[in-house]
Amino acid sequence: MRFVHCSDVHITADYFALPFFRLGWRRWVALAELTVGGRGRAYRRAPEVLATIVREMRDHKADHLILSGDLTAYALDSEFEGARAALGELVEDRNRCTVIPGNHDVYTPGSHRSRRFERYFGHLLESDLPEHRREGAFPFVRLLGEEAAVVGLCSARVPPVPGFSNGLIGPAQLEGLEAVVKDPRLAGRALIVVVHHAPLTHHGRPDRWIHGLRDADALCRLLPGSRYAVLHGHIHHRYHHPATAERPHIFGAGSSTMAGGEGYWVIDVSGGQVVGGEKHVPQVPG
Repeated sequence: MRFVHCSDVHITADYFALPFFRLGWRRWVALAELTVGGRGRAYRRAPEVLATIVREMRDHKADHLILSGDLTAYALDSEFEGARAALGELVEDRNRCTVIPGNHDVYTPGSHRSRRFERYFGHLLESDLPEHRREGAFPFVRLLGEEAAVVGLCSARVPPVPGFSNGLIGPAQLEGLEAVVKDPRLAGRALIVVVHHAPLTHHGRPDRWIHGLRDADALCRLLPGSRYAVLHGHIHHRYHHPATAERPHIFGAGSSTMAGGEGYWVIDVSGGQVVGGEKHVPQVPG
């Protein structure tokens, strides 16, 4: 089987066209990032780039798209709508598309309470093995063909204040993942585990506390060897750490739509093993 992996597409609304007082204080703080920080310019063409990645799946003869979170800039309805539109018909088929939330998709307590991500992508959180769910929909399992299964985890938590963007899977989901790994019905399948936060940085080290995955070691201990891969985003670098006897393959998709850094992975599974990946840059018209 062949997978396309992208992440951190950050579909961004025109915040200066929106009623200022309805944005809330967290998004007021984020306006500096959009303007002075250049994020607004960097993601101006994000919908076109994401739609191009989806179209290029056909060129690669890929079976399944994985988007490992941060679909939005700051969790507005219009941004979720834009992400869904860019994904097109693919988003309707959970056998061809997996999407999980990132920290930007639960940027405010209100977006989390109203289950805004689930309103647009909840159908993609359904599980073929629902008995292993421990925290809401997670972990969910998608059985694909005879050679692979995708396991979705949620590490995205509402930050106490902007600037704190670390992640936590938590003991409940990890216990569910352990049950998935031990399930005899998955014997002989490669397991593609999707989580937003990175187990390791591009330098091969744990990320700093305010940004990293707090239970990264516990995750990797459950997934030793080349049968397993963790696909993540959050860090805006694109990299691969090959599997070892102690941990899985780790694929970071970076920010797939950021101007000047566009790209994604094409990852192959054969014989129940993850056998490698190639980086690609989308050829966006114009």
